[in-house]
Amino acid sequence: MEIVKNLHSYFAYIVLFILLAATLNAITGWLGKKEFRFEKDLRISLFALILSHIQLLVGLILFFVSVNGLKAIQTLGMGGLNSASRLLAIEHPFINIIALALITIGWSRHKKKTDDTAKFKSIAIFYGLGLLLILSRIPWGQWFN
Repeated sequence: MEIVKNLHSYFAYIVLFILLAATLNAITGWLGKKEFRFEKDLRISLFALILSHIQLLVGLILFFVSVNGLKAIQTLGMGGLNSASRLLAIEHPFINIIALALITIGWSRHKKKTDDTAKFKSIAIFYGLGLLLILSRIPWGQWFN
């Protein structure tokens, strides 16, 4: 279980970096009215989508095997969770699932657009919202200890 926890923690840096890069790339493409190119724009957005989903899968595995996930809810009950355990057992997984849904919506919407600006706009908005949600539920106190 420690391997899964470490994978989830360290892989998060890569995911955050590529998701931030994809979001910033989309914002600059949208505001700069740039051409949406396969070699750069599509690939960075696709890598962010794929890596985010891999991170979610690792997180879900961790949720089911960790004492801080489902086992904490089963042991303490919903009312017995303190704020730190509630963050790990409820808020972090729930909000990150919503964030991944937004990122996936942004990817799906961009594929339906024919205008380059609209492609960038879709990715910028939905990936940006997903990134903000992810950043809001990272257990910062435990991450840097």
